[in-house]
Amino acid sequence: MSLSLATLAAIVAMMLATYACRAGGYLLFTRIRPTPFLRSVLSYVPGAIFMSYVAPELARGGLSPWVGAAVTVGVMATTRSLVAGIFLGTAATWAVWLLR
Repeated sequence: MSLSLATLAAIVAMMLATYACRAGGYLLFTRIRPTPFLRSVLSYVPGAIFMSYVAPELARGGLSPWVGAAVTVGVMATTRSLVAGIFLGTAATWAVWLLR
């Protein structure tokens, strides 16, 4: 398998676009101080992004994603650990998927 020039150019372009978005955000917030309201709003962005990945799969239905979501919510409610919730929810989803 070989890597074409067009594929390499696309990968580099995506890398630069991702870096520009991240660097732009850091640069912006070194220049301005967000208000308490803006800080509050921005604190919900990671959860909203995560839900944008999860919601379509739940809407599609099936046992695996619903078991994974239930385990994730249960683990996060008891441990208050985002990492543990995501890890164990993903493991539960895979376990149900493999056992079917």
